[in-house]
Amino acid sequence: MELVSHPAFTRLHPTGGDPESQERIAVLLERFPFVECAPATGEDVLRCHTPELLERIRMARGWLDLDTICTETTFEAALLAGGAAIEAVRRSGFALARPPGHHAMRGRAMGFCIFDSVAIAARWAQAELGLGRVAILDWDVHHGNGTQDIFAGDETVLYVSLHQWPFYPGTGGPDEQGETLLNIPLAAGTGDAGYLQAFEAAEAAIRRFDPELLLVSAGFDAHAGDPLAELELSTGVFRELAHRASELAPRVAAVLEGGYNLNTLPDLVEAALEGFGSREASSGPR
Repeated sequence: MELVSHPAFTRLHPTGGDPESQERIAVLLERFPFVECAPATGEDVLRCHTPELLERIRMARGWLDLDTICTETTFEAALLAGGAAIEAVRRSGFALARPPGHHAMRGRAMGFCIFDSVAIAARWAQAELGLGRVAILDWDVHHGNGTQDIFAGDETVLYVSLHQWPFYPGTGGPDEQGETLLNIPLAAGTGDAGYLQAFEAAEAAIRRFDPELLLVSAGFDAHAGDPLAELELSTGVFRELAHRASELAPRVAAVLEGGYNLNTLPDLVEAALEGFGSREASSGPR
């Protein structure tokens, strides 16, 4: 699986002392070779977000909420992150990009997220590649309320999220379900065995939906070493999740979401890459 990124992610959208910092991408680009991406266009963004949000991010400076800052380079970074996700779909690759996206709602940036890159990539695939059914599998430790909001009621996009609950942002509880929506809330301390058991429900839902493309919102903040959550997963679980995800659709791509321990993040991404690559090793190129 090719990695897609850009050196500019290491300087754009400075966030001061926030966990979501330029260093997250810097440590990954030191470890992995990558293909450079181009930015998404305004048209790409507007398939998922309102014109008002697009213009606000273009012009705003300062804190949008307690977690989310908008600087003079945030708009550039967010477009580049969307472009990385699009390029990942084009190549069946893995986008190493920031800021993350899955909390960004149609009309609101929040939770470190500006534009929802995985949603932008899904809509691009439908508009530009002519794909019909797209599934999004979100294993970030936080619920992707933005992705859920953008695709609410859309029969062509299945959203499946496994996340710690109750937890930020407070959504994704057991009663939030739909025809193309599956939330799997998990208690703090769930650990490897409980998580993998819950993942079976995610696999079953995606297989029933039979997508032409699976996009993975690949957060690594459910790891035991992450400072922001308590699901307590091991490194090896991410290898297993990626391996299983690789078997769920004819096309698979991934987009980095959370993961805030700079010491563990490169190893976690490497584990996921090994998992995604195991399908190619066993079945040949797709």
